[in-house]
Amino acid sequence: MKSTRFLVAVPAALALALAGCGGSTGGTTGGSTASGSAASGAPTDDSNCADTAVFCVGLVTDTGKVDDKSFNQSAHEGAKAAAAEGGGFYKYIETQDAKDYAANMAQFTNKKYDVVVTVGFLMTDATAEAAKGTSSTKFIGVDQFFDPAKVTAKNVTGILFPEDQAGYGAGYLAGLMTKTNKLGQVLGLEIPPVQKFAKGFEAGATAANPSVKVTTVYHPAGDNAFNDPVWGAGEAKKQLAQGADIIFGAGGNTGNGALQEVAKSSGAGKDTFCIGVDTDQWDTVPAAQPCLVTSAMKLISDGVTETVMTAKDGDFAGLTTMGKAGLAPYHDFDSVVPADVKTKVEDVVKQLEAGTLKTGVTL
Repeated sequence: MKSTRFLVAVPAALALALAGCGGSTGGTTGGSTASGSAASGAPTDDSNCADTAVFCVGLVTDTGKVDDKSFNQSAHEGAKAAAAEGGGFYKYIETQDAKDYAANMAQFTNKKYDVVVTVGFLMTDATAEAAKGTSSTKFIGVDQFFDPAKVTAKNVTGILFPEDQAGYGAGYLAGLMTKTNKLGQVLGLEIPPVQKFAKGFEAGATAANPSVKVTTVYHPAGDNAFNDPVWGAGEAKKQLAQGADIIFGAGGNTGNGALQEVAKSSGAGKDTFCIGVDTDQWDTVPAAQPCLVTSAMKLISDGVTETVMTAKDGDFAGLTTMGKAGLAPYHDFDSVVPADVKTKVEDVVKQLEAGTLKTGVTL
């Protein structure tokens, strides 16, 4: 991990890697779903979070579920692992309505939690405001950039990822693998992290195969943009009907719906393939395995765990912490992907890692 007070172009390692998944029980708190957990021997509740000897970690999602098998779940697992590593208590809250961001964070700050992780680009302003008003709690914003000209608080950092690099690698693979020269993308809300995935995917695909055409669709604005698998499935079905033989699903449960639709197609794994996002979705969305050739990953779990532990041990180095991105293994499709394609993709990955290849993505 690398931290800086300013947003800088830092080549992040693009490595083949795996990420984990899991879950926990839940109850309800107001209009939001909440759940707590503790490692063996750690505090079993948050009644003593104000005690300097007690380490408490809270997480607030944007309007989405923590078990989305993708973005939120990766952050959740990272925060939970950090709490366990630090011998502390962990609790999460699932936001139901954006107007509840501040109130949900306040549930943690009022009890003097040490660290609060907020998940999602749309929570940036609310996170900065909460950090400004609560110096005793450290805030970590996943997919959030804090402008140093506007945010002067020292108790906050945003974790950013080179989504364009992961998207580029996945697109390059798709461009080499396609037989129809038609690719599709079914995406969540049109916000910078998703746009970087999408633009990176298209740039990689066209670099590998100038004849390729990429059809891209973003979910309409709304609180369910990342939790609409029915819409995602419907859009994937349209793209398949139009001849797309590889579809990139990037948007939480919305993207998962697209993956599972491709997995149900008659040519899944032979003539049609899908690519997952955020984590290695071979593990988190087994229903997509019939078509899932790889996933364009953000190593969110690792990034969150490391940054929470940094918060536990001392101060953040800066307003921005640069995370890593990667491509997942090919799993059962290792023998399906031609050897020369693997070699070309590996070469592109190495160039991206070294910074000698740029995606050309700008927003």
